[in-house]
Amino acid sequence: MLHEIDGGIEWHGGHQVVRVEPWGADSVRVRAGLYRLHSDIPGALYERPGTEAKVRIDHDSAHLVNGEMTAEVTDEGMLRFVRTGTGEELLAEQRAHFWWPGPRAYTSTGNGYYRIEQRFGAYDGERVFGLGQHTHGMFDQKGAVVDLVQRNAEVSIPFLFSSRGYGLLWNSPAVGRVELAGNGTRWVSDSARQIDYWVTTGADPAAIMANYAGATGHAPMLPEWASGFWQCKLRYKTQHELMEVAREHKRRGLPLSVIVADFFHWTHLGEWRFDRAEWPDPDGMVRELREMGTELMVSVWPSVSPLSENFAEMLRRGFLVATEQGPPVHADWADKGVDGKVQVSFYDATNPDARAYLWDKVRRNYHDLGIRVWWLDACEPEIKPGHQHNLHYHAGPGDEVANIYPAEHARGFYEGMLAAGDSEVVTLCRSAWAGSQRYGAALWSGDIAATWDSLRTQIRAGLNVAMSGIPWWTTDIGGFHGGDQDSPEYRELLVRWFQYGVFCPLLRLHGFREPFVDDLHPQMSGGPNEVWSYGEEVYGRLRELLFLRERLRPYVMEQMRAAHERGMPPMRPLFADFPGDARAWEAEDAFMFGPDVLVAPVTEYGARERDVYLPEGARWQNPYTGEVHPGGTVVRLDAPLERAPVLLREGASVPVAAG
Repeated sequence: MLHEIDGGIEWHGGHQVVRVEPWGADSVRVRAGLYRLHSDIPGALYERPGTEAKVRIDHDSAHLVNGEMTAEVTDEGMLRFVRTGTGEELLAEQRAHFWWPGPRAYTSTGNGYYRIEQRFGAYDGERVFGLGQHTHGMFDQKGAVVDLVQRNAEVSIPFLFSSRGYGLLWNSPAVGRVELAGNGTRWVSDSARQIDYWVTTGADPAAIMANYAGATGHAPMLPEWASGFWQCKLRYKTQHELMEVAREHKRRGLPLSVIVADFFHWTHLGEWRFDRAEWPDPDGMVRELREMGTELMVSVWPSVSPLSENFAEMLRRGFLVATEQGPPVHADWADKGVDGKVQVSFYDATNPDARAYLWDKVRRNYHDLGIRVWWLDACEPEIKPGHQHNLHYHAGPGDEVANIYPAEHARGFYEGMLAAGDSEVVTLCRSAWAGSQRYGAALWSGDIAATWDSLRTQIRAGLNVAMSGIPWWTTDIGGFHGGDQDSPEYRELLVRWFQYGVFCPLLRLHGFREPFVDDLHPQMSGGPNEVWSYGEEVYGRLRELLFLRERLRPYVMEQMRAAHERGMPPMRPLFADFPGDARAWEAEDAFMFGPDVLVAPVTEYGARERDVYLPEGARWQNPYTGEVHPGGTVVRLDAPLERAPVLLREGASVPVAAG
C-alpha cells in the first residue's frame, strides 16, 4: 500500500495510485489517478529540483519531511499537510462520505477521461486569496464558487493563498471549478485524466510567494522604459492619427513611454502586418517614436480570418485549433473588406510549430521594423460560444488543457524575442495562467465597465492577481466600455482612477469612449481618450499625476527588482507586509505599493475624505502635511480631488509630494 519511490512516497489502493514528492523549498507535489500516472499533461511546475527531504514509512502511515512542510499519508491514502516545526495542521484531505467517495473521486466521461473531484477540509476563520482575476468583487473568496475557465476579464490562475499559512497550486489546466464552501473545499475538473496539485508553506506571505515563484518561474526584470506612462485608445485608425498624439505629448512636455496601435491596423485578421494604406511608413514611425523616448506596442490577435493569406496554409499544416465536430471555426468577428462578421479560427498556441510560425510572421512584419512590445489581446482565447469540450488542441482535449492557452501564447513571443537577441520582453495579455509571469506576461483586467463600481472591483481583483504570482498588472484607466468626456461624474471617475493607476505596477490609459462608431464596422473606434481630452481642469490634474509617476519610477523599479528576484509583487494586500496584524487581513480597499507606500484609493463619487486602516508595526506619515499617525488605528484622511490618500512608512524617502 505504501512504499518509497525516488525520494517520495507512493500509495496504491485498488486501482488508484497516489504519488507524493518533495518539490522545491518547503513544498510537495501530489499526483493521483487510476491505474497509472501520466507524464504528458502540461502544467505550470518546473522540473523537480533537487531537495533534501526525508521519508519514513511505518506499518500504517508514511511521512515526507521537506523543510517546514511535512506530508502524512495514511494506509487508506488520505493526505494531511502540517508545519514541520510545530505539527500545526495546514491542510488535510477530507472524505465526501464515510463510505464512498473518499477525498478523490473519478467519474468516467469516456475513453480514459474522468470528471475528477479532490476534497479538502474547511477551517473556521480561514481566508482565501489569489485564484487569478475575477469580476465578482470579492477580496476574500471563502464561500465563492470560482470557475476554472478563461474568459474576457475572468482569468483562471489556480493558485490559492490561505491565511492559514499555505499556498496550493491546482496544477491542471483543465476546465472546472473550485468550491470554497463552509463544509469543505472541492476542486473539480470536468474531464481529465489525473489529479495534480502542489502545496507550499513558509514563515510569512513573502516566503510562500518566493516558493511559488521558484516552482513556477520568476518574472523577468521589467525594462525601465515600461515603468512609465502607456497611452492607448480604441483606436488610432491611422499612422497620422497616432503620431499626432505622440507629437502632442512631446509638444506639451508630457512623459510618454508607450503608445499603442490597436486592432485593425492589419490587412486581414491573421495576417499580422500593417495595412500600408493607413500605416504607410511604420519603420519611420518607430524611429521617430524612439527618438521621443517612446516605444510602439502593436496588437497581435491569435485569431485567423478565412480571408487571411495565411489561413489555408495554417489549416493544411494543422496550426489551427481543431474541433471534435464541425469545421475549425471558433468565433465570429469583423474583418476588413466585408460587411458584418466572418467565421474565424484560432491558431493553436499549444503547438510549438504553430507558435514558431506565428512568431516568424511577427518577426518579419513587426520586429524587423524595430517593434519590441506586444499586446496579446483576446488570448483566452475568446471563443464563441465558450464550449471547450468541442475543441482539441495539440496538447490534448479542450476540457483537459484549455486553460494553459494564454501562457503558451505568451511563451511563443518570449522564446521568439530571446532567439532574436532581445532580453527585454513585455507582452500585455488579456488572460494568463500559472507560470505566465516567467514569459514576461503583463496582465490587464480586460474589457471592464467605466463605472465607480468597476473601479472598486479592480482594487480587489488586482490584489488577488498579485497573490496569484503575477507581479505585472494594470487596468484600463477610466474603464473600457463607455465614458462620456462631457459628464462631470465621469471626469471625476477618470481622475480618481488615474490616481489609483499611478500606484499600479503598470500605468496605462485605455478605453472605448463615447461617441462610438458602429462596432460591426472594421473602422470601429471611440472618442478621444488623451489626458487633454476631458477639459483643462482634468488635464491639469492628470498632468500632475503623470509627473508623480515619473518621480516614482526609481521606486517602482526597486519593487520590480524584488518581484524578479523574490517573487514579491509590487502591489499587494496589507497583510503581505503585516501578517501578524489580524485587521490587515480584512483591509480590501487599500494596499501596499512596495514596503513603504500605503495607497487608499477614493472610489465614491463626490467623496473628499475617507477612513483608512493603518497596519500595526509601523508609524505612517502624510507626505503632503508631514502629520504622523500610529499603526493599528483607523484615521480619517482628507481626499481632495487633486489627490488620493497616500501614506508613507515613517522614515521612508519616496517622492510622492512634489518639491
